[in-house]
Amino acid sequence: VVADSFRRLGRITLEYPVPVAASPERGFRLRGRVHVKDRRAGFFLERTHRLCDAGATAQFGDATLDVVSQVLRQLGAEADHCGSIQIAENVVASERVCHLEPVEGRRLDLDAITARWGACEGLTGLTAISGGRFVRCDGNARVTDTAAQLAGSGVVPADVQWTRTAASFFQGNRFLTGALLARVLDCAPGDRVLDLYAGVGLFSVALAARGSAVTAIEGDDMSVADLEINAAPWCRTLTTRQASVEAALLTVAPSAFDVVVLDPPRTGASPEAVAGVLAVAAPRIVYVSCDPATLARDAALLVAGGYVLRSVEAFDLFPNTPHVEMLAVFDR
Repeated sequence: VVADSFRRLGRITLEYPVPVAASPERGFRLRGRVHVKDRRAGFFLERTHRLCDAGATAQFGDATLDVVSQVLRQLGAEADHCGSIQIAENVVASERVCHLEPVEGRRLDLDAITARWGACEGLTGLTAISGGRFVRCDGNARVTDTAAQLAGSGVVPADVQWTRTAASFFQGNRFLTGALLARVLDCAPGDRVLDLYAGVGLFSVALAARGSAVTAIEGDDMSVADLEINAAPWCRTLTTRQASVEAALLTVAPSAFDVVVLDPPRTGASPEAVAGVLAVAAPRIVYVSCDPATLARDAALLVAGGYVLRSVEAFDLFPNTPHVEMLAVFDR
């Protein structure tokens, strides 16, 4: 899939087989969304609004789906106003938060939910969107991973940790996120690093803890709130900024950074963002992508802009699906 995308869309022929890090196929999800319909939760069958059993895919652990069922039972009639539930767990599944999202055009009655709420075994926090606001309903709004839990020993300093809400983006595979992080650290040497689409700081916090001076750019309100919490212990080496990547790059001086790390959404980087990255003229670009097609498209632009594709590797963060996470390294 990766090689074909590079050949057809990027006009780049890879000279070696793409190495792929494999994932266990059961219970791999750290986070995800299930849809709610008729007071049941599940995935939508592809290209439909037909609800199907999420348990059959084995992406979530059984305990996770048991918690979702408990949440729906406790919601009672309010489940009719709930369109989806986002789930976030830490790697060891000792913390689990459910985030309720209303059906479009409806509003969740948080007073009614709170009044009837009781303990859900295995749930450490409940949050919701109500009236466009993020609200903590019960327990802790965030889950936390330590460096040891996420990446093992020796990859990241032991005092590093990441905390996040269910509404914030984070890599979704409990088995391979640490391996991906380790490879980004390996591929991003340098004293000055620009982290674009930084999310809650998975890469930028680890890079700053390593000793690099990092500037992290993120535009999403919820992710920025988590990023600032995670960055606080590293305030001497990590600067955070809430802005769109396109706007932030307009203010970056050429040659101000040794490495640019970017992890855009599935749509890839916009043409303006790619042009901005090229203008930075960093010696190295480390591009993390969850879509082979948009990575291949952007790779062609970077190569045309004076970079050489040094390596491509894949991480099967979504086993039993055609989706794959990739790490591409470009040198100027």
